[in-house]
Amino acid sequence: MAATQAGVKRFYLILAAVALIGLGVLAYLLLRQDTVSIPANVTVQASDTSGFRGYIKGSPDAPVEITEFADYQCPFCQTFATLQMPTLDERLIKTGRVRWRYRDFPLQQHPFARLAAHSAACADEQGKYWEQHQRVYEGQSEWAGARNAAAIFRNYAKSAGLDLNRYDSCMKAGKYAGRIQASYDEGVQLGVSSTPTLLVGDRLYRGRFDSDALIKLVDSLAPRRR
Repeated sequence: MAATQAGVKRFYLILAAVALIGLGVLAYLLLRQDTVSIPANVTVQASDTSGFRGYIKGSPDAPVEITEFADYQCPFCQTFATLQMPTLDERLIKTGRVRWRYRDFPLQQHPFARLAAHSAACADEQGKYWEQHQRVYEGQSEWAGARNAAAIFRNYAKSAGLDLNRYDSCMKAGKYAGRIQASYDEGVQLGVSSTPTLLVGDRLYRGRFDSDALIKLVDSLAPRRR
């Protein structure tokens, strides 16, 4: 009788162990399914840059072009995007005085910078770049220290109304890794070493930016029409 009870106990222990292993495997697969990584230092192909100069907003006839080299995980870039850009957008870009060109410059010390940039690039192919761009910057404190930033970016894509099947395929394929690398390489060639950095004409401006100071700079380059 004792032997029978021991056998039953052992059977249930084995069954419980198998169940735990099964749950562990399932959890791993679910987590693995959402995990996305974007490679760095990839070989840039001609197709990565053909017809693409960056993410641009503003009139093609604007007298001044400003190129922003930025990193989505950079705190100063986040402050600039959320606090200063709305003013610049209203007073310089929408008024036709400035054409704004955004270029990705993911810093090595920021593990999710390329992933964030790629998320925005995948939104761009559905016509939702600036919506995703803004969501990613506004949510920086949420995803910068997360275990799975990709899942958070996917939620932003969902709230922006993206086709998630297309978005998922784009992210898993690392479709725009070459485009991001080309953007980074361009910055390095120009002498960019930190973010945010602005290129205005042939001069680089680094550090924290104030919208009033930038408006004055544009006024000096292209005075307002009276």
